[in-house]
Amino acid sequence: MTVVRWLAILPFLGILVGVGFVNRVEPLVLGMPFVLAWIVGWVVVGSALMAIVYALDPANRQGEPVAREDRP
Repeated sequence: MTVVRWLAILPFLGILVGVGFVNRVEPLVLGMPFVLAWIVGWVVVGSALMAIVYALDPANRQGEPVAREDRP
């Protein structure tokens, strides 16, 4: 597994593990409790990270043959 694919784990850890550490109402961020702003932030960051993983994945490059297993 390449280093780029490990980026896919960061949003999972940010939302699942991080919420336990930031579970508080104050301060308000854009009118939202801090924990909700944390989750919304990780959804946005997660989308950006998935776009990076998609762009760097060799299977998604056009013009290059993709090695696939032949199964009967």
